Amino acid sequence: MDSTKCFRIEKDAQIPFNNKVDYCIGTGRMGLALQKEYQEQLALVQEEIGFSHIRGHGLFSDDMAIYQEYTDENGKKHAEYNFTYLDLVMDSYLKLNIRPFLELGFMPDKMASGEQTVFYWKGNVTPPASYDAWCELVQATLRHLMERYGEEEVVTWPIEVWNEPNLPGFWKDADMEEYFKLFARTFAAIKEVDSRFRVGGPAICGVEDEKWIRMFMEFCRKESIPVDFVTRHHYTTELPEKDGHYGYAKLREPEEGFANLQTTRDIVDSFEEFKGMEIHITEFNTSYIPNCPLHDTNRNAAYIARQLSRLGDVNESYSYWTFGDIFEELGVPFTPFHGGFGLVANGGIPKPTFWTFKFFKDLQGTCVYRSDEAVIVKREDGSYRGIVWNMTLEGTGEDICRTYQLPIEGKECFILTKTVDEATCNPLKLWHAMGEPSSLSEEQKKLLKEAAKPFVEADRAAVQDGCAQVNITARENGVVYFEVKAVEDKSDRGYCYKRVIGK
Repeated sequence: MDSTKCFRIEKDAQIPFNNKVDYCIGTGRMGLALQKEYQEQLALVQEEIGFSHIRGHGLFSDDMAIYQEYTDENGKKHAEYNFTYLDLVMDSYLKLNIRPFLELGFMPDKMASGEQTVFYWKGNVTPPASYDAWCELVQATLRHLMERYGEEEVVTWPIEVWNEPNLPGFWKDADMEEYFKLFARTFAAIKEVDSRFRVGGPAICGVEDEKWIRMFMEFCRKESIPVDFVTRHHYTTELPEKDGHYGYAKLREPEEGFANLQTTRDIVDSFEEFKGMEIHITEFNTSYIPNCPLHDTNRNAAYIARQLSRLGDVNESYSYWTFGDIFEELGVPFTPFHGGFGLVANGGIPKPTFWTFKFFKDLQGTCVYRSDEAVIVKREDGSYRGIVWNMTLEGTGEDICRTYQLPIEGKECFILTKTVDEATCNPLKLWHAMGEPSSLSEEQKKLLKEAAKPFVEADRAAVQDGCAQVNITARENGVVYFEVKAVEDKSDRGYCYKRVIGK
């Protein structure tokens, strides 16, 4: 069966496409930024992709050591703040040209009202014993950042209050009323420091999301809180099946997730005073567990391509969770390919999904074509860039062949393709062939990095009837990026390429 389809792009086509792929990226808890491998992975991501903001947990957790107490000679307790590690982390971020999307949490143990914690690293998820002390901590931290990095810089950093309070594991008893109290007090404290700070929430995920979004907007209306933006999370797999150290999860139909996001948009817009307000997805991925082998696969890369083509429709931004696999929610990983959230596996090895983000970052221009399997943009110089993906949920084994006719001036065109699929860019397969070593040698790392690069092809073709014809074949779970631009022959006198290659 011939699955080839041909599409002719109109000369003046303009298709809505909001590409915010590079606004924000996720990270494990902030304290991990003190590790060398973490910084190397982030540097790689910034060099190839380049995100504007970074968001993660644990700003106020004890490993960052910000909140301290001492008792004076009269037996009275006093709070004091230690910003040593915070400065190291923020300095490293800014050096890599990335700024924090500040998530305020979790609770310092000395300030907490209870002992409930989450994760291997025991982030405290109980409300503060004293809301006054919490607000003073938030204000002191912001004032320190403003003093160190400048007011005009720091007030541009978005601030989110807590993480997933609708889940009892992240906020004691998933107490909505208590979270709203935390939000209101924190919002007022931040605005007291500088009204230019932009503050949002409720950072919910999954469970009763419609109820939480609606009640949050009603609370802000009732209390006259001029919230600056709304935040939520977005994951797209079924409940995982556990086996040893791993959780195996099936992908959901993408339309289910898009419909859920549209519901959030509709709820926010149903409040006249909040209509059109920014919605930031401050976490998204396929699976929501950090030990899901799906994350390391080409299937993940193709599925995420579909997500990136649509998430900007109703959201201001969408932050992939996470940039790298230095990550310890369930403990320190046993192997380099353990199903971690990251775009980069430990050892500095890009996963296939890394390139999906790189390709979308390079997709700058006016959108002239968009479907459930492709996006094409036209640049100001008349050239084109596009991405085609072959997303499968259960696996079909079938290629898709697409031909695009692109209006272009000139007699010849240069066509470049970069292919990421199970045959051409699949470090996971190579690692498996190696015997799945848990500790990689330098030689093995080097080989895996070579196997983690897209396959690059180039060609020159005649422009016919004012169009360049681009033929793309995307294998199952493949992602293909292409560029097309007019080219003029500038050969040196006497040089003949055909003679060189024997034709």
